[in-house]
Amino acid sequence: MRTLLCENIATSPDFRHLSTIANVRVDLRYASANNFMGRDMYSPLDCAWLHAEAAHGIALAVAWLAKQRSDVTLCILDALRPHRVQLAMWDALKYGDLQKYLAPPERGSIHSYGMAVDVTLLNANGEELDMGTGFDEMSETSHPEHESQFLQTGDLIAEQVANRHLLRDAMKASGFHGIATEWWHFDCGDRVRVRSEFARIV
Repeated sequence: MRTLLCENIATSPDFRHLSTIANVRVDLRYASANNFMGRDMYSPLDCAWLHAEAAHGIALAVAWLAKQRSDVTLCILDALRPHRVQLAMWDALKYGDLQKYLAPPERGSIHSYGMAVDVTLLNANGEELDMGTGFDEMSETSHPEHESQFLQTGDLIAEQVANRHLLRDAMKASGFHGIATEWWHFDCGDRVRVRSEFARIV
């Protein structure tokens, strides 16, 4: 497996800084205390990076939204997550039920290749659209696979599910695919290819 130190990522032509993607908002939650860990997990590392393939996909998603819903903006909540940070999260959750939301260390997260993003949508005032739960809320209500069930019980309303569908449509149209347990998480391309061909950032 090829690896690259996060401190050296700016020297790699394979990666692109989020600041170079036009018309996207960036609010990296793990670079603050506003996350399920309750502390800054990234400083002093700069994690505002994606692999060039994923960055291109984000630009496509921004363009798709501009045509379909010009009143909303894509906001990136997490992008590159170095493997050392993934390990710290795994260790912090090792004695609870929440570890199921993290990729185990031996497999690794697609975030650590710069090929996954956590995203949401903002309205014209810069406020997050209502998705029914917040980012990083590790509950079944966050699971896309249960949306129909929660619509029937009233735990989610139609507007919240419609907002999730809009986000998924934008990402799917741009080469990303979601997962069953987090409405905000999207992988770019094929996970097997990523793990076999791309460098893991450590």
